[in-house]
Amino acid sequence: MASGKTIKSRQDLPSGSGRPKRVVVKLGTNLLTGGSDALDIETIGSIFKQVSAVKATGVEVLIVTSGAVAAGRGPLSRTPGRDRLQKGTVAYRQALAALGQPQLMMTFEQLFAEFGVEIAQALISRGDLQSRARYLNVRNTLEALLSIGAVPVLNENDVVAVEELAGEVYGDNDRLSAMVANAIDADLLILLGEMEGLYTTDPNIDRTAKLIPIVSEINAAVEKTARGPHDNRGSGGMASKLDAARLAMDSGIPMVIASGRIDGVVEAICAGEKIGTRFEADVSRRESRKRWILTGRSEHRGSVAVDAGAANALQNRGNSLLPVGIVSVVGPFERGDIIEVTETDGTTIGWGLTSYPSSEVELIKGKNSKELPELLGHYYGAEVIHRNNMALR
Repeated sequence: MASGKTIKSRQDLPSGSGRPKRVVVKLGTNLLTGGSDALDIETIGSIFKQVSAVKATGVEVLIVTSGAVAAGRGPLSRTPGRDRLQKGTVAYRQALAALGQPQLMMTFEQLFAEFGVEIAQALISRGDLQSRARYLNVRNTLEALLSIGAVPVLNENDVVAVEELAGEVYGDNDRLSAMVANAIDADLLILLGEMEGLYTTDPNIDRTAKLIPIVSEINAAVEKTARGPHDNRGSGGMASKLDAARLAMDSGIPMVIASGRIDGVVEAICAGEKIGTRFEADVSRRESRKRWILTGRSEHRGSVAVDAGAANALQNRGNSLLPVGIVSVVGPFERGDIIEVTETDGTTIGWGLTSYPSSEVELIKGKNSKELPELLGHYYGAEVIHRNNMALR
């Protein structure tokens, strides 16, 4: 182990209950490197062994990782023209990220291969999840990867997303992990780093600091406990993790901050054991998604009217909206826009994110979903609005 730190025991930790079906695990830079300039292979291997064990129980796992910049220091030291880069600049850190990303993924691939797990890389930014069209693309891709048993590995695209590298935005991967958790309807978000959780004060400078086991509301008192990063390796401190917690809680997803050096930490958290600090969500994921979609109802770009059979299927059976049930289209709207769904008399049924633009919905209305590839020349799915992307009135 590069850091020389020991794994902590959890044998005396109390147990809880409940097991999630889909988990997002975020790995911090300091955990991945042990505070050094190289990847901590022993710690990473231990966590991946746990992830593989959790997957074997039927839990789907997605990883959001930091560490590309740190992993790039080794390759940069072997590059002949390294002195041409000025340390501390955005270009310097972007170069580190570009050099380190292959190193990071090669390490991940080799370690996961030991457990027969395939990984898939995805470089995204928060903007990809804020844009509705790109949100759908990201969601569909991640859903497809999870459905085949792969472990998607996501990282902020540091080569093009300069805010974090420039120091203007801290903890992009913390917030990104919460946005991803919301996008894929995760049951649990786990942030693993060096810290064992949220403390009453910064334990790096105050020995009397006490761990806060549960947070049900992020109020002024909780905010006072947060501090920025206490070193210059990671991009986020506890403040960025509170930002992620707000996003997760608003999305109806519980979040746990814990040390990745606790023995069996991923398995234990998924088993419901009380480790680190748990942020409890006060709304269900369904309610949160409904609220998120409903925030855009006043700016919906268009609408579709559906027949009685489709209206009944949407309202009483929880079905998705298929093109066969659509009788008319009012546009224009683009793929990923929020549109209104009405009955033929204009009564509103709900709102949702459309997978197809109005020009294409006009072509496929009343048609069987099997005809879409031939009619359009492409295929975004059988549904015009998937039930997960719809909020009924």
